Amino acid sequence: MWLCVLIPLLVLSKIAVSKSVISSLPGFPDDVQLFYYFTESERNPYDDPLLLWLTGGPGCSAFSGLVYEIGPLSFDYANSGGDLPSFVLNPYSWTKVANIIFLDAPVGTGFSYSRSWQGYNTSDILSTAHTYSFLRKWLVDHPKFLKNPLYVGGDSYSGIVVPIIVQEILKGNEVGYEPRMNLKGYLLGNPVTNSHDDINSRIPYAHRVSLISDEIYESTKRNCYGEYINIDPKNALCANDLQVVSECIENICRPHILEPKCPFFSPKPNALKWDQGLHEENLIELLLQSQLPSKRCRSYNYISSYIWASDRTVQNALHIREGTKNVWVRCNRSLSYTKDVPSSVNYHKNLTKHDLRALIYSGDHDMLIPHVGTEAWIKSLNLPIVSDWQPWFVDGQVAGFKMIYSNNKYSLTYATVKGAGHTAPEYKPEECLAMVDRWFAGFPL
Repeated sequence: MWLCVLIPLLVLSKIAVSKSVISSLPGFPDDVQLFYYFTESERNPYDDPLLLWLTGGPGCSAFSGLVYEIGPLSFDYANSGGDLPSFVLNPYSWTKVANIIFLDAPVGTGFSYSRSWQGYNTSDILSTAHTYSFLRKWLVDHPKFLKNPLYVGGDSYSGIVVPIIVQEILKGNEVGYEPRMNLKGYLLGNPVTNSHDDINSRIPYAHRVSLISDEIYESTKRNCYGEYINIDPKNALCANDLQVVSECIENICRPHILEPKCPFFSPKPNALKWDQGLHEENLIELLLQSQLPSKRCRSYNYISSYIWASDRTVQNALHIREGTKNVWVRCNRSLSYTKDVPSSVNYHKNLTKHDLRALIYSGDHDMLIPHVGTEAWIKSLNLPIVSDWQPWFVDGQVAGFKMIYSNNKYSLTYATVKGAGHTAPEYKPEECLAMVDRWFAGFPL
């Protein structure tokens, strides 16, 4: 019989949660308190990879990744009753093949908090520094995992910060920081890489999947010169075309183009700013309603996380410090966060010079971060192609398509996940577990 070991702990910036006292790194304040969940591998925790997992946003809790994507638990929607939702085991958890740290980062995400208001002022660069500091302290306090192959992963907005964290680990190893980390690679799902280019790729993607016609696409491409975000306000032809495009796609669910669009989360976009993302500001109001609308939307499943994580008995069990969180939210949209890294492509280019493995995957029904934009920046790395576009399979069925690139000791596997949205494991858990299991083992997808 398998026993799920789920250990939620609070990581202090000065003292790890156990016997060891660890001095804070120079230049970092002591007020940032990062919360995490750690789950050992169900297979072989002593030899299986150690994966540090970051959920996107920025500001989406690691708990979201744990229960809705790759963690060992899922909410039992059919049988939940009483005051709290109940859980079932996730048969496609990535903890079947890896030890996983689910980290609430940046500060202000999930149960992470700061002792001072100044500590909440963070950014891409500062957040990655906090995460790197956290990982060093965690490994000092858990030395039995130092020999495990280390990977850093995440999805969505984590596509900005993960390559920076990987670079920091490499630099730390080069200058002799302790503990030395057994870094082997990184993986990213539906990743934000260059916000402008990612969003700009939505129109070509919408054309590929027949949401806009050939005529509309060609006219928009011609009149807007391929630039659909920062348009010339005097360019009336482009503005008119974008208005037509907006009318075609405004009622499409961007995280998965085949699923129903929920009016609670996506206000009607402006014709020239049709790149609005999803929001959950109205979710608390939805919780107060006695009945949900008749049309079932995937995002309604997120309600369970609000109920569970906001419950005082749950917070007591997790040892959440009184007064550190007024309200728990799945994705904190009110962070004092500066996006000071407009593109992570150059970080990816730097990483190609090292002995690393990378896995980049995209749900092919995602219109938030379309795979066509992801494929474009991967091509810009100018890596030699080892294996060109071909299908990969799960249970004898095509699960997606893949390409493999290599440059000396660096290798990058790119995969689409057929039928998946944003993010892929939430929609295609079986296929994504098979994908990551094979990749960790060094086998072809």
